[in-house]
Amino acid sequence: MTNRTERMRGWFERDTTTEACQCTTQHEDGVLLVNAGDCPGRGALADEPACRRTVVDALSDRDAASIVTRRAGRERAYLDEDAALLCAAGRFVDRIAVHEQRLAERASTDPVAAAEEATGRAGPAATVAAETGLALCAQRIGDIEALVPHVGPTVSHVRAALDPPTECRLRDSESLSTGATVRVYERDDARPLYHLEPLTATLDDTAMSTLALARQLVADGTVTGQRAAWRAVRAVASEDEPIERLGSVLDRHTTGYGMLADLFDDPRVTDVFATAPIPERPLQVRLDGELLTTNLRMGQRGVEAFTSKLRRESGRAFSRASPTIDATADIGDRRVRIAGTTAPVSDGPAFALRAHDRTVWTLPQLIDNETMPAGAAALLSVAVTRGAATLVAGPRGAGKTTLLGALLWELDGGVRTLVMEDTPELPVEQLQADGRDVQSLVTESGDGPGLAPDETLRTALRFGEGALVVGEVRGQEARVLYEAMRVGANASAVLGTIHGDGGEDVRERVVADLDVPASSFATTDLVVTMTPGEAGGSRRVAAIEEVVDSSDGLRFPALYSLDDGHLRPTGRIERGNSRLVAALANSDESYAAVREQLSQRATGLRHRDRRGTGSAERNGQARPGATD
Repeated sequence: MTNRTERMRGWFERDTTTEACQCTTQHEDGVLLVNAGDCPGRGALADEPACRRTVVDALSDRDAASIVTRRAGRERAYLDEDAALLCAAGRFVDRIAVHEQRLAERASTDPVAAAEEATGRAGPAATVAAETGLALCAQRIGDIEALVPHVGPTVSHVRAALDPPTECRLRDSESLSTGATVRVYERDDARPLYHLEPLTATLDDTAMSTLALARQLVADGTVTGQRAAWRAVRAVASEDEPIERLGSVLDRHTTGYGMLADLFDDPRVTDVFATAPIPERPLQVRLDGELLTTNLRMGQRGVEAFTSKLRRESGRAFSRASPTIDATADIGDRRVRIAGTTAPVSDGPAFALRAHDRTVWTLPQLIDNETMPAGAAALLSVAVTRGAATLVAGPRGAGKTTLLGALLWELDGGVRTLVMEDTPELPVEQLQADGRDVQSLVTESGDGPGLAPDETLRTALRFGEGALVVGEVRGQEARVLYEAMRVGANASAVLGTIHGDGGEDVRERVVADLDVPASSFATTDLVVTMTPGEAGGSRRVAAIEEVVDSSDGLRFPALYSLDDGHLRPTGRIERGNSRLVAALANSDESYAAVREQLSQRATGLRHRDRRGTGSAERNGQARPGATD
């Protein structure tokens, strides 16, 4: 009597070999790879029963986290419930063939129909369908034609589900300069969907095969150089193929960031989130302040490639020994800040990507978009030009760096400015292009090149007198900074951002968490607090507080605060009670003279050319600046 294994082998050899399917399969790192290059069925598992049979056969002795078919330079990844159904079919076929060969064959070509038949009658078939999970998976899928792959070129590591969701409503559609099309769908039972159709989805099999061949030339080093992608495409493409178009696509996926460049090509997208475990979750985006789910998935190979590229380009470690990273990258034409974590902090790598604002913000522009009124902007402008030590506080995403960058334009054009950041975000290049003397010093973040923040700050102090700008005050550099301020080592303005909600919270963070003496923190003149506003709303200034060191300790009386949703003066300046305004007066000026300067500066900011980025003249009149 033949044993069970021999019976199964004989059944597969007899019934699964068919001229209709020429796919070949192999298991690799938990993925079933299906080469459908020579198959007339194209490996289309929703449409071709013969290709489904080949896949279910390969899954009869082991499961796979995903099934990926490859043909003509294009991959189709079947994930989640789709992969679960096919794996359950493999388990069901493996067990039911002993009892009922006909049902096993049906399950290999149409698992949903086989599940319905098995559960509709008594006996071992119903039991096996339940125990292998086929019954439940088939119920969730509903129809074998509902198998929907995530599709992408083999040169990419991100896949897109190209079919729009069922029972949805189209909100809007946009065409991007990368050739991609974006559609936003409203859904009743889920978050809105950001549906990206990449350019590669519109290319035919010939073009996709050309991309795959050209990619191999680049990968094996046959073609090198700055324009290797275009040269490789020319080497394998026919005369009538769109060489420049294909070269741009290949370059984006080899030297660039692939479909991430499509996402950041949309000016409405400010953030992209890849949540661990990344291969099991769709990417998410923040679109005009609203969090949306995308139709994009990044596979394990993509996670590894992205992580390796990030380590290589940033020069920073990212591993179990150094499980966090903070870096910047150019994705398309936007500068993007990338924060990442990995095990043991998270369940594998996870990333949050935030695009720097394309706009180089100035105070007049922040007045225009109601971040703050002209009077408040004038106070900050005069304070900065007269050397006040100012901290811009707020939570992540509140606009701290945007405001700090705008304040740098208020510094006198002759003031030397030293900018210290671990991830460059401030408009240093634009300031330099405007003729400003600005020196950027990049600190290390974790294990990586460069000096530690405290040593970088000591180096900055040796560069000579000038304005000192610290991108974010958050660590060991805080004590060095405040000691320099306390002893007067820096005579010009000191500016920086810090996480915190108002003066008291900032004091607690600096004194208690960063171990700065309270007497040193008292050298701070102003705390400006930003708020991100409601979802999709505008970021704005929530309060401007002066720091007062009295016999009762440090106090933070507000000069401007929110009143019925609007930033308004508290009257402290107008009553002559502001110690800051008094301290801003030159030796030959009165308190009233400074108030007059504030009034003139407010008028100048209201009328300054919005294209300008130069500071106002000291008499408060507008001065033309460089064009953005």
